[in-house]
Amino acid sequence: MPLYQKLINAKTFFVIAGPCVIEEESTMLYTAEYLKQVCERLELPLIFKSSYKKANRSSGNSYSGPGLEKGLSLLRHIGQEFELPLLTDVHEICEVDAAQEVCDILQIPAFLSRQTELIKAAANTGRIVNLKKGQFMAPEDMRAASAKISDTGNQEILLTERGTFFGYHNLVVDFRSFAIMAELGYPVVYDLTHSLQRPSSKDESGGNPEYAQLMAQAAIATGKVKGLFVECHPRPREAKSDAATMLALEQIEELLERCKTIYQALEK
Repeated sequence: MPLYQKLINAKTFFVIAGPCVIEEESTMLYTAEYLKQVCERLELPLIFKSSYKKANRSSGNSYSGPGLEKGLSLLRHIGQEFELPLLTDVHEICEVDAAQEVCDILQIPAFLSRQTELIKAAANTGRIVNLKKGQFMAPEDMRAASAKISDTGNQEILLTERGTFFGYHNLVVDFRSFAIMAELGYPVVYDLTHSLQRPSSKDESGGNPEYAQLMAQAAIATGKVKGLFVECHPRPREAKSDAATMLALEQIEELLERCKTIYQALEK
């Protein structure tokens, strides 16, 4: 069965998880293996995610990844080694062809959610496109944004909520957005860790990961969320990107187990 059909027909929600940006091989392999074991125990579909490059950084000195060629090579290795589907960001049209050769899902970052030609280029690959809602967009704005994908004939679309700007250095999640985006007919994903960011605090983003379990459970309880997006790391405070919001791997199983209990209760 094609991946998109597996995701939308899954009896539970699916999980998109991994480090923010590709780091050393040992960290990446350990994380992928750990996540696979957890998700297999909980019977949750897993997509491994990480970025070969992060173009949207608070500072020009921030780590942005190993680059296209090296990063995709390691992602390919992870996908083959652990038999996992893969997701990565694309930031420019020139990256799309190489990324789609390796990854099952191409992600349009939130800051690029209005970039028509980039969205169309990703859609034209025939790969699943995960379109993140910009922090500056209302949920109903995703109708026109997702139409840029569907108009190419590609109906394999995921819509992700990652919070909305609330003042200068804060984000808020309007839980009505899950219902509004679900009405568009595509699976809705909740980006847990990015929604807990404190954007652009000084030279890097801060965050409040202590609220992760609360927010994940509440989002799943809406009955409108089909996917949970979680960035995680064996040593999150040592991570080279988004260290303030990534969850420790040992937190993942309890969080997902609690969410699964809620999801199944809603299905009864």
